[in-house]
Amino acid sequence: MNIANKWEDYEIIDMADGEKLERWGNIYLIRPDPQIIWKNKSFPNKWNMANARYERSSSGGGAWKYNKKLPESWKVKYKDLTFNIKPMGFKHTGLFPEQAVNWDYMIDKIKNAKREIKVLNLFAYTGGASVACLSAGASVCHVDSSKGMTLWAKENVESSGLIDKPIRFIVDDVIKFVGREIRRGNKYDAIIMDPPSYGRGKNGEVWQFENNINELVELCTKVLSDKPLFFLINSYTTGISSKVLENILYLNLKNKGGNITSGEIGLPMTNSKLVLPCGIYGKWEN
Repeated sequence: MNIANKWEDYEIIDMADGEKLERWGNIYLIRPDPQIIWKNKSFPNKWNMANARYERSSSGGGAWKYNKKLPESWKVKYKDLTFNIKPMGFKHTGLFPEQAVNWDYMIDKIKNAKREIKVLNLFAYTGGASVACLSAGASVCHVDSSKGMTLWAKENVESSGLIDKPIRFIVDDVIKFVGREIRRGNKYDAIIMDPPSYGRGKNGEVWQFENNINELVELCTKVLSDKPLFFLINSYTTGISSKVLENILYLNLKNKGGNITSGEIGLPMTNSKLVLPCGIYGKWEN
């Protein structure tokens, strides 16, 4: 497992009984997590520190319950990157801190390439990977079907002092966009995707991971440059093994050489040997 253990502005303080107590900068949140099936709290007295808690509803969904008034948004830093955090529906904050292990990987690969790298970031959300790649000197095409998430990504790029760097923000269905890029003859040296389990595009297009992931990866091979650097797939889809992502990358990229790996990513708990599994990845690299 690749563990995101280089944070200063984020940490898991405790986790038990389906919830985690986290610190985001100087704000403390409690959020549910289905992986946390053990009952024993390691630091029971620390749970009173929480500024807010996301409580699930028995009828579905849930809502934030505030113990203290929170700012509408606040910033956290990861190394030289800065992100805007906002409590939002369905327990999210706009950032997946475990992805820091992937940001470090991308930054290292791009810097060591010693050439101009063009990155295509699909299902790009609030732009964690886009910010990381920009900071390493790449040009980025950021694609997401949500206008709101794309505006948030622009905020993160600006907060990280990268607004003058070469990035295109595209609000579109990713499959349709990649199809147009193929017809236009545009090529990319690195492709990143973080597809949801289920989603809808801006015009009602339906995305379902199991039905569409192979088609998208196959399409994306047609926009890879002659000297591709990496192809990274993240997934949080329940029931999908990292080996599945590895297999899909192999079937679509076996003629390009390179190495393919896959595995889990996770977050450590402070002052503990516990690690929270947070998702899977499949990675092809040259």
